[in-house]
Amino acid sequence: MLTEEKEEVVTKVPENESFVKRLYRSDFNINFVGKRKIWFAFSAVLILICFASFLFRGFNWGIEFKGGSVFQAPTTVTNQTVGDFSNAVANSGVSELGSQVSTLSGSGVRVQTRSLSTEEVVQVREAIANQAGCEADDVAYTLIGPSWGQQITNQALGALGVFIVLVFGLIWIYFRDWRTSLGAIVSLIHDVILTMGVFSLFGFTITPSTLIGVLTILGYSLYDTVIVYDKVAENTKGILKQDRTYSEQTNLAVNQVLTRSINTTIIVVLPVVALLIAGLVVLNGEGPLADLGLSLFVGLVAGAYSSLFIAAPITCMLRERDPEIAKHTKKVLRDREAASNKAARNEEKLQNICKNYKIKKYYLSIDDSVSYTHLTL
Repeated sequence: MLTEEKEEVVTKVPENESFVKRLYRSDFNINFVGKRKIWFAFSAVLILICFASFLFRGFNWGIEFKGGSVFQAPTTVTNQTVGDFSNAVANSGVSELGSQVSTLSGSGVRVQTRSLSTEEVVQVREAIANQAGCEADDVAYTLIGPSWGQQITNQALGALGVFIVLVFGLIWIYFRDWRTSLGAIVSLIHDVILTMGVFSLFGFTITPSTLIGVLTILGYSLYDTVIVYDKVAENTKGILKQDRTYSEQTNLAVNQVLTRSINTTIIVVLPVVALLIAGLVVLNGEGPLADLGLSLFVGLVAGAYSSLFIAAPITCMLRERDPEIAKHTKKVLRDREAASNKAARNEEKLQNICKNYKIKKYYLSIDDSVSYTHLTL
């Protein structure tokens, strides 16, 4: 009689396990690298939409950038305040004002218009004073020139350029690979384009607070990307001596940090959402909170996406073109094919032995996780 043999038991995660349980266990097997063309195509479509919006819709620049006149008057705010003052300004006798009326915490009203001449300022001021029921001298007036906004824009672009150069150099030094730096920079630019694209597409006003938010999200996006790269470096250390390819180890690393990335994003986004709600609901969109919160929210979501779906796959794609990595990949695949062929031949021999000696072979399989073989004469 032949003896009983048991094969190695390999536990698999049930396919119907909930996302929450898998998130808690950090057990994912998403093919980030293998399906990179899908992610790249998706991002390319979004970027094309953003550029089309830049070209045809442009940006809704705040008064700090395009210049204009600002009037503030004390009044009791009601549901009709914005409409009443809009009509009053429209009937002031000054054409093409492009006015925007907003309330100030329930105790006043703020009116923005284009740059006005001295005579036009007097007319608009009197119209606002009549509607507010106060003297014209009680209506505060401020003239904002576009040069200040231009200075802010130039400084923001300069800061962005310096930041990108420093990031490229530091990541290159830390990971000793320029391809890793390139992947991180592409990810950062991707986040900036998507954030500004949302503002352009939906016509949100761009203020200095918006630019501050855009520059702030770069730090978070870079942090998330470096976490992914650090895990990739850990998994691919001594890759030429491993029996897995560079792509497989990169994909494993991204899946291993996926839970951390999701949790970090949720924790960071929650206070930003509170900031956004406070700016939009409590302050009625007035002040820097709404602009800052919106740019942070869009940028954080874009940064979390790009760190997983853009940065790591781009770096992996570039690394696969390295001659040593490409040679190692071919060797691993060739060895696997040889092992598979050998296993197939051994299985064929076993079947022939069973057939010649009239041996019965029974299999007991549960969810492909347990395989049990019992041989008897």
